[in-house]
Amino acid sequence: MIAGACLVLSLAASTFLLHRIDQLRPQATLDEVLFLNSPKVIKRASLGYDGLMACIYWTRAVQYFGNRHHFAATSYKLLAPLLEITTQLDPHLLVAYEFGSSFLAPKPPFGAADPKSAIDLMNYGIQNNPDNWKLYYDLGFVYYTELKDYKGAAEAFARGSQVPNAHPFLKVIAAQMASHAGDYETARMLWRASYQNTQDKLIKQSAVDHLRSLRVDEDVEHLQAAVTRFGERNGRLPVSMAELVSAEGLPGTPVDPDGHPYKMAPEGRIEVRVPKDFPFVTKGLPPGYKPLPTFDSPQR
Repeated sequence: MIAGACLVLSLAASTFLLHRIDQLRPQATLDEVLFLNSPKVIKRASLGYDGLMACIYWTRAVQYFGNRHHFAATSYKLLAPLLEITTQLDPHLLVAYEFGSSFLAPKPPFGAADPKSAIDLMNYGIQNNPDNWKLYYDLGFVYYTELKDYKGAAEAFARGSQVPNAHPFLKVIAAQMASHAGDYETARMLWRASYQNTQDKLIKQSAVDHLRSLRVDEDVEHLQAAVTRFGERNGRLPVSMAELVSAEGLPGTPVDPDGHPYKMAPEGRIEVRVPKDFPFVTKGLPPGYKPLPTFDSPQR
């Protein structure tokens, strides 16, 4: 009876606190402000129900990110503080680390472009959950994909591989990172691992999108190299894709993962015919093309 009454009071206190925060935040200003941004103060205000308050703040973080992401925002000033409050209230809320780093690290329109805060978040998670190998994997992922810090990524994967019951692929990735950090095969290995080690449909779809885009990037790079070889041999650029295919002895016109033939611009530049179908492609984009934001794909 007493415990039930306390829970009701705690819920009421939590609701009151969040309502007060919303009242205090200016409604018509471009500068976002997070009031009561001290985890210690909020922890005291939770009346001992830290886990409950952590869930509330985690929900707020997801809603905040989702709303900003939906409108293709480029600023996420409240995201890192909300995640810090969430994880300090409950350092064992693993979902906040996994998705939090996916929200923080990528560049807009896919995230907050704050890989440093993502790394700080993951290190805090590892500090409090040292036997969870997935946290080391997520840390290495941020180093690799966002910072191109292959040494930091290799170290994170290697540390994770030493955790009891760690997935064996961490050792393989650590070794691959040490010798072939920036190549396509390493990137494919990481995204395949992401696909295989999550049950979340959005993360799986993101992995598929990245794998498809990697295939396109590699195709375009090889075809562009073929154009260069043709020019060196003939003193001119090929006039068509058919001429390039014939000169290279290719079995047919190269196509993207959806079966669309790659095209050749007059100046010999290889382009993707439908770039919007490959949201993470970096090569073969028409001049001036800007990718359309997608609103439902976390990065990992």
